[in-house]
Amino acid sequence: MGKQSWKPGTMVYPVPAAMVSCGTLETPNIITIAWTGTICTNPPMTYVSVRKERYSYDLIKNSGSFVINLTTASLVKATDFCGVKSGRDTDKFKMTGLTAVPSVAVTAPSIFESPVNIECKVTEIKELGSHDMFLAEVVNVTIDDQFMDKTGKFRLDKSGIICYSHGGYYSLGNLLGTFGYSVAKKKKRGKSTNTKRASKR
Repeated sequence: MGKQSWKPGTMVYPVPAAMVSCGTLETPNIITIAWTGTICTNPPMTYVSVRKERYSYDLIKNSGSFVINLTTASLVKATDFCGVKSGRDTDKFKMTGLTAVPSVAVTAPSIFESPVNIECKVTEIKELGSHDMFLAEVVNVTIDDQFMDKTGKFRLDKSGIICYSHGGYYSLGNLLGTFGYSVAKKKKRGKSTNTKRASKR
């Protein structure tokens, strides 16, 4: 077995398949984004990278806000549609049957059908090359309460969340471990109370 050397490229996969809503509630649009992720915990910050020629680029730049809407298996067709059609000539909300709803802290609308809506305010635009990066602070998060369990834990894993890898959409697989499990100490088994003691005779 060996390894091949390829030219430099973006090979960090899988990546999110997020529908990013932008514009206003009156004139909303959706762009499907793979280049997004967490960049800071405090303050909570994220980013989306968008090509300048995209219709959504100016909507985000002019409004200074956008919403990252996480996607699920039931939304995969809409997710793909919003990635291949342009908002210049297509009403994506109408064509997909998705619902634009007011966000809490930004002018950009949220997608009601998404299990998680991450509202973002742009803090900086970095020109990188093929894409510009919109750095943004997360100002509100809305979640679908149908995925809250009886203990108050948000079970995003029960929503059918999906990801994107090399041109394909995939549902996430089985849980392999939890954070810190590789160094967690094993619990000692308690000594049995039924242990027979040798009698002294």
